[in-house]
Amino acid sequence: MKSIVQLKVVPAASNYGFVGLLRARGIELPPVSIETLQVNITKLCNQVCRHCHVDASPQRKEMLSPEGVAKCLEILERHPQITKLDITGGAPELHPGFDRFVERAVALGKHVMVRHNLTVQLDGHPQTGESKEYLPQFFAKNRIEVISSLPYYQEYFTDAQRGSGVFKKSMEAMQRLNALGYGVEGSGLALNLVYNPVGPYLPAAQAGLEADYKRELRHKYGLVFNRLYTITNMPINRFKLHLDKSGQYEAYMEKLLASFNPAAADGVMCRSLISVGHDGRIYDCDFNQMLEMDAVDARGRALSIFDFNFDQALGRRIRFDDHCLGCTAGAGSSCGGATA
Repeated sequence: MKSIVQLKVVPAASNYGFVGLLRARGIELPPVSIETLQVNITKLCNQVCRHCHVDASPQRKEMLSPEGVAKCLEILERHPQITKLDITGGAPELHPGFDRFVERAVALGKHVMVRHNLTVQLDGHPQTGESKEYLPQFFAKNRIEVISSLPYYQEYFTDAQRGSGVFKKSMEAMQRLNALGYGVEGSGLALNLVYNPVGPYLPAAQAGLEADYKRELRHKYGLVFNRLYTITNMPINRFKLHLDKSGQYEAYMEKLLASFNPAAADGVMCRSLISVGHDGRIYDCDFNQMLEMDAVDARGRALSIFDFNFDQALGRRIRFDDHCLGCTAGAGSSCGGATA
């Protein structure tokens, strides 16, 4: 008689949202460290990008207070486990305390990354007209890692996502950075680019796309950079509105569900990062921040930089929802690109 082996049947991914999918597959994703303090210091931006999950624009006024900046620096000083400061926005350089924040963090020995949209160098401050042409020199002096979004190496696709004229300005801004050594092998000045698909698609393989970017940008514009990070468009805020209006939301979510990758889930950024909003509230990631899903301690109390406790933050239970499918589809997606 043949023996009968009972197998655990896991229903199809489409029967679940993200939390149910993790439960069905027996996947636990607790925090493993807090290596990065990611701070969204303003929602003010010189651009209005159609995929922007922050919903940033020249009209936004939210800013991290001077007290909030000081508290972030205190947290960095008190906790050597936090080795990286990731400053984002909006266009973070439009915050009046940006320069000082960077300089103080560098003085503390932290690795500082700035999410720099390139065009702010040329556009300047959208409300005051203050010039930002000094930024390449400032970045180089402080040896900041510059991470810049460039939706594609062709003008049409970049401008379709980020606005008319953005591609040409981005090329000029990259030339200024390259002239100072950014993106040049051996310089120690890292210039990394970010790719988002134009529309409801998963990114192509990161390594192959990086090779295409390097070839095309060098050949056509004489530009170089270090790494390309591929990031899935998250179905929240401005991009979700686009999906809803075009009738593509359900199909996009099904695509993300069908592409769920356990290996990508294991490497999600919220396991080694906390995100700080302009009001000092703490979140598991920048996407949860935009949905106002506060990170909470074991007792369910919202976390804040103003009464920060490292052990409580590390011991929290990460809050997940269906948008998290964007970080776990295909090769995965994070602020540092693919996770699997």
